[in-house]
Amino acid sequence: MRFRVEHASIGSDVWQNYTHLGPGFSLRMSAITAALPTRDDLAALSLSIKAWGRELGFQEVGISGLDLAEHEQHLQRWLDAGYHGEMDYMAAHGSKRSHPDELVPGTLRVVSLRMDYLPGDTKMAQRLTEPEKAYVSRYALGRDYHKLIRKRLQQLAERIQQAIGPFGFRAFVDSAPVLEKAIAEQAGLGWIGKNTLVLNRKAGSFFFLGELFVDIPLPVDAPHATEHCGRCTACLDICPTAAFVGPYVLDARRCISYLTIELKTAIPEELRPLIGNRVFGCDDCQIVCPWNRFARPTDQSDFQPRHNLDNAGLAELFLWDEDKFLSSTEGSPLRRAGYERWLRNLAVGLGNAPSTIPVIEALQARRDYPSELVREHVEWALQRHGVADAGG
Repeated sequence: MRFRVEHASIGSDVWQNYTHLGPGFSLRMSAITAALPTRDDLAALSLSIKAWGRELGFQEVGISGLDLAEHEQHLQRWLDAGYHGEMDYMAAHGSKRSHPDELVPGTLRVVSLRMDYLPGDTKMAQRLTEPEKAYVSRYALGRDYHKLIRKRLQQLAERIQQAIGPFGFRAFVDSAPVLEKAIAEQAGLGWIGKNTLVLNRKAGSFFFLGELFVDIPLPVDAPHATEHCGRCTACLDICPTAAFVGPYVLDARRCISYLTIELKTAIPEELRPLIGNRVFGCDDCQIVCPWNRFARPTDQSDFQPRHNLDNAGLAELFLWDEDKFLSSTEGSPLRRAGYERWLRNLAVGLGNAPSTIPVIEALQARRDYPSELVREHVEWALQRHGVADAGG
């Protein structure tokens, strides 16, 4: 019996030489037969995987090997400098992060996929000039991307399995010790820019990445060997908190995305005025990047703004009670911050807003909030508006 994989015919007997061995998977040649897929078979399967990926809503698919030695050294220098702050998970897992076959034994290739997320005209630059509005990073305006992309990766794996039979795989979406940006660069999806994000000449940087670790010896794509930032330093110059130590090096401890999402404690006081109205993440280094002139709006409904988050006022959001927060952020990346840190971030934004009656009344309404973290940021914000300390 033979079956057709797009672009070529592959005999099912070829793939029966491989066995799925469970969690520590490996493709093994049967001791009974010496038949192996040919180079043409694997090339045809690679083309099919890319076509199936596009059918599932990914804009680009690439395939890489496992050599991440150069990026491993860069990561270690970054960790040694302490630039990861409280993100201890970045230093965990030893060498597994840069050795995919240690993370998932038997891995031979990584299928890297790009999915664009930029909604339609969300007036990014304009919102940053409206100090009473809340700025939420554009990736977080819709539903959580993890679930959508993980589901699509699973569907891709099922398509491959339908064609070749059982094989070993594992899907990742920004949720495990995976050097996804380095892998994307190796797979030819773009280059790592001076702002440490992957840039694509046709799509800019407003996209998510997903990976499928597979135990199939697919032909690899040519890595993106050159970067196209040239002498441009727009991303470095625009950073509100001067978080870039230099090109390609980010001190996360000063990054607004880290401060509003990852940091679990108080935001350093000297950085609060620089945060402006950014309450969850920051897009400044993307907004000014010339390559993002080519970013295309997504047609994924899950990535479209929900609950008016692209146009909401700081005071309005600050008055949400926890039930309203939970109902309005169900299935949203905003849940990562949690309600307490959501209020912390909004208090900072309100402290940077004009001294209007709604702003001051919203802050005063939270002056006795049970969380010390929230109260401390509320008092800071009120002092910015010249309102005396409640205990003074």
